[in-house]
Parts: sequence; C-alpha cells; structure tokens
Amino acid sequence: MVVICRKICDNQYHSDDTPVVALSTGWYKGGDRCHKYITINGNGRSVKAKVVDECDSTMGCDADHDYQPPCPNNIVDASKAVWKALGVSQDNWGDLDITWSE
Repeated sequence: MVVICRKICDNQYHSDDTPVVALSTGWYKGGDRCHKYITINGNGRSVKAKVVDECDSTMGCDADHDYQPPCPNNIVDASKAVWKALGVSQDNWGDLDITWSE
C-alpha cells in the first residue's frame, strides 16, 4: 500500500500505475531528490521510479492522510507500479528489503 503523505515535489496527484516513490526525510534531502529517478533493486529485479514526495520521518501525516505515523528513517514508499515491476505479490507489498541508487 502506498502511503505518500504529500506530493510536495510538485503538488500533483500521481497514479498508482506510475512508478513513483516517497523517500524518508533523510533520504529526501530537503527536496534535492525531487523529480529525480532512482533505481530500486529487490526480489532479483530492478525498476526506475521518480521521487515525488517525502515520507515524513519526523511528524507523520495530517487528517487528509489518515494520520499515518512518522515513517522510519529508511523507507522507500512505492506505488503499486513499482511493486509490480519488482514482481512482488500483492500480499507482500510494503515489506521488502531493497537497495536503491541514484
């Protein structure tokens, strides 16, 4: 499940069918990675995804985002398109050890 709090890079909605991610606060680097593509490796596959948001590791989400708690400091929160590209079964979306690079 995608828990992208705010689309703070461009304030736009991004379809779950598009490979996009939110990075935890430290990895987000104050927006320096906005609109850049990262390569995510996991499950023996890789996929490029666009950074569109921060998954806040300090405050969490507001009422519009179901009051989700703060993200851990090492999160790549991905759209379903990313999970599908990595060949992960839907019942395991959201919990996969991955590596990523710019």
